[in-house]
Amino acid sequence: MAILTGTGRGIMVMLSFCLLTVGGCQPSIGEEAELASPDTPPAVVRPESLPYIYSSGTEGYHCFRIPALVKTKDGTILAFAEARKNNCSDEENIDLVVKRSKDDGKTWSPMEIVWSDGENTCGNPSPVVDLATGTIHLLMTWNLGEDDIGEINKGISKDTRRVFYTASTDDGETWAEPKEITESVKKPEWGWYATGPVHGIQLQHGPYKGRLVIPCDYIEIGPDREGYSHVIWSDDEGATWHLGGITPQPGVNESTVAELPDGQLMLNMRSHEGVRMVAISEDGGATWTHMRGDQSLVEPTCQGSLLSHASATGTVLFFSNPASQTRDHMTIKKSTDHGQTWPQAYEVYAGPSAYSDLVMLSEETLGILYEAGVEKPYEGIAFEAIALDSIL
Repeated sequence: MAILTGTGRGIMVMLSFCLLTVGGCQPSIGEEAELASPDTPPAVVRPESLPYIYSSGTEGYHCFRIPALVKTKDGTILAFAEARKNNCSDEENIDLVVKRSKDDGKTWSPMEIVWSDGENTCGNPSPVVDLATGTIHLLMTWNLGEDDIGEINKGISKDTRRVFYTASTDDGETWAEPKEITESVKKPEWGWYATGPVHGIQLQHGPYKGRLVIPCDYIEIGPDREGYSHVIWSDDEGATWHLGGITPQPGVNESTVAELPDGQLMLNMRSHEGVRMVAISEDGGATWTHMRGDQSLVEPTCQGSLLSHASATGTVLFFSNPASQTRDHMTIKKSTDHGQTWPQAYEVYAGPSAYSDLVMLSEETLGILYEAGVEKPYEGIAFEAIALDSIL
C-alpha cells in the first residue's frame, strides 16, 4: 500500500520538532487519561501551514476538541467541536460550538454556541442531515461538570451521563432547545455514554430507507468497566429516538457507521487491540455480527471516521484516523471492495494528530476536520480539502 504525504508540511514540522527535542521524536499521547492536565497551558507555537479553524487559547477557550462534520442539503459545511473553557480534559465546563462555511471550507463564519449550560459538560456532537427535508439533526451528551468519568462509571457521581437531541431547519444558523432522550436510548446500568463523536447517517437503501442512525458507545457501571459500541435511530424524522443493536462482545467504544450498497451497515470501532474492530448489521442496526479486527486499519486507541460515497463506478468507503501506534500520522484510506481491503491511502499530516471526521465536498473532493499540533494533537482543529485523485 502506497502512503502519499500531503504537502510535505507534516514531515517538515516533525523534523523541526525532533531537532529541538533531546533524544529525537517522542511518541505522542495514546490515551484519554494522558490529556493535558488542567494546569497545562495551551501550546503557543503553531505551524502556519496547519489550517486551523479552531485554535487552542483563542475565542475565550483553553482548548478545542472532538470535531464533527456534515454538509447540509443547501451545501453549507458545518464544523462542530467541543469548546473546553478551563483546560483540555473531558469534564468540567465544555460548550458545544459550530462554524459554517458556504464555500467548501475556504472561509468560515464566526464561532457560534449551539449549547452551553454553565459549568457543565455539553458535547460529543453527532450530526446527521435529512436529505429529504434538509433538517440537520444533532445528538449530544451532557453531564455535571463536577462529575468525572471514574465516578460516573462507579455509579457514585451526583448525576450521570445524559443524552440530548436538537435540530436546525435553517441550515445550521439556529438550533432548537435541547431535548433529553436519555430514557429511550440509555439503560440504567450504563455509566459513561457517548454519541459519535462523528457524523451519523441516513439510510438510502432497503426496508429501513430514511432511517437516521447515530453511532454510540457506553461503559457499564461497575468494577470491570466493560465498554460496548451500539447505535441509536429515528424513523420519524427525529421526533423519537430508539436504542438499536449493541455489539455482542465488549472491548470497544467510540464508533462510526456507514451503509453498504446492499443496505448492510458497517460499524467501525475504536479498540485496545491496536487495530479497528468491525461488525456488520443486516437489519438496519438492530443486531450486529461478532466483531473482527481489521489488520489494515492500525490505530493507537483513538476515534476515527468512516464515510460511504456512491460514485459513478460504485460505492467507495473512506476512513480517517491516526494510522499509527501513537497519535500521529493522520491518514485517509480508501476501499473499493466494501472495506475488505484498504490498498489506497493519503497522509494528511505526519505530526501529532487524533480525532477526525470526513465529508464529501464534491465528486472530486473530500473534506477532513482533524485535531493536530506540533507537540500535542490538541493544539487546534484543522480543515483541509483533499482531491480524491490524491488518494492513490
